[in-house]
Amino acid sequence: MKTIIMAFFTAFILASCIRENTSTEDLMEMVPENAMLKYSGDFMQGPYGNNVNGKAEIYEKDGIQTLVFNNNFTISNGPDLYVYVSKEQQPSQFISLGKLKSVNGGQIYTFTGSVNFDDYKYAVVHCQQYNHLFSYALLQKP
Repeated sequence: MKTIIMAFFTAFILASCIRENTSTEDLMEMVPENAMLKYSGDFMQGPYGNNVNGKAEIYEKDGIQTLVFNNNFTISNGPDLYVYVSKEQQPSQFISLGKLKSVNGGQIYTFTGSVNFDDYKYAVVHCQQYNHLFSYALLQKP
């Protein structure tokens, strides 16, 4: 009986983070003109993300840093998906850049201050509600 209850609970949690809540529209946001590429990394599939593709890139222009998901970005949908830069692959020390705008295509997130990417090495898509890692990219100098 205990095994059945645990299996039901696990299935419920997994199904909860699979429901679609994030836009599927391709926003086609582009890198600011003349911005310099500082860091880049390929998105990798986390334990809860599927169909992960694309790159995370950090650009700087006029002292403003932006995180850019390239036009090839795709990820499976889920509720309460957020974008972080994190010190670890599984975020516990992170900077939130807000909700994921779309599960498809180019999008830009602007930092409100300067970030040391020697410390914050990962771009992460994370289900905040259930603490589920969907995807991460290790940010490295090109």
